[in-house]
Amino acid sequence: MAEGLTVAPAAATGIGSLPGVHTREWSITLAGELPDLPHVPELPGRGPGADMIGRTAGLLAAVAPDLAVATTPSGWRFTSSPGREMARAQSWLGEDLDGIEEALAGRAEILKAQLVGPWTLAAMIEMRTGERAVRDHGACRDLAGALAEASVRHIADLRRRLPGARIILQFDEPALPTVLAGGVSTASGMATYRSVDVQRAQLLLGQVFSAAHDAGAVPGVHCCDARAPIDLLRRSGAEMLSVDPAVLAEDQEESLGAAVEAGLLVLLGYAPTVPVTVSGPQALGEVIAGRAREQYARWGIPADVANAAVAFTPACGLADTSPEWARWTYAGLGIAGRIARDEAAPEGEEV
Repeated sequence: MAEGLTVAPAAATGIGSLPGVHTREWSITLAGELPDLPHVPELPGRGPGADMIGRTAGLLAAVAPDLAVATTPSGWRFTSSPGREMARAQSWLGEDLDGIEEALAGRAEILKAQLVGPWTLAAMIEMRTGERAVRDHGACRDLAGALAEASVRHIADLRRRLPGARIILQFDEPALPTVLAGGVSTASGMATYRSVDVQRAQLLLGQVFSAAHDAGAVPGVHCCDARAPIDLLRRSGAEMLSVDPAVLAEDQEESLGAAVEAGLLVLLGYAPTVPVTVSGPQALGEVIAGRAREQYARWGIPADVANAAVAFTPACGLADTSPEWARWTYAGLGIAGRIARDEAAPEGEEV
């Protein structure tokens, strides 16, 4: 695991997004249900600027005003200068940080925060021509450079708010596999942009991850796509990986097991993001623990060794589910962790 990073075995955490608009209520819930690995809440239901792209763009606009974006009918697009949407994004992020700071005050040993990675930004943000930034080498380079600088500032803010807490900075890269495969649609929708070379992808990812690492954080990536490029992310300097194991191919599953054995922190997205038929959090926790047990067996890794390197999460963000299911999910993840630790303990000993 990353130097100086200590996470409770089989800890529970979330991906980031949650339903609703009340950030302080969620901060209290996160502090209570996810004591071993709490995260900054994201509430995209508040509107543009609270979504993952707008939220990260607000931070970028603070360090590079020429990269400010505004909403259009087709999404986010570069604009001439930061406007109300960027101000709103920065304000909402400030509220989220205030809420989690208050909820964790005096007892935070670790916190996970989330931003969008450079390639998903490039795939989702339009240039003023209407084409995606991913088609322009200079735009991609500028986004990565600004993201690296914004990450350093964000980490400093988090460390100021929670002195002594270790920061994990998760970069969400759901579009990275599509970028690598040449699957991002052009403005007309009639074609796709050329695939990005793996070495170029690694270069910009590495620039961002290195900046976060040098600022004292643990850089990580969440990618719940079935094509999550685990080996590429490791080579780029990711020290934490967050995936949905249920969709991974066999060779990717082996790469994930190798990451566990190498000591990376691996977040396993076992909890469904939509309600399923279970009687309550206890039953959900038992299902999640069972999936982990099967995963460890396929890897051939002893449970106590695997538990020390993994945390349990939902398969993806929970913004589109109900508040009740989101709370059940977090409670179930915590129960799953306790079951996993008890099963790995020496006979007759409970953890």
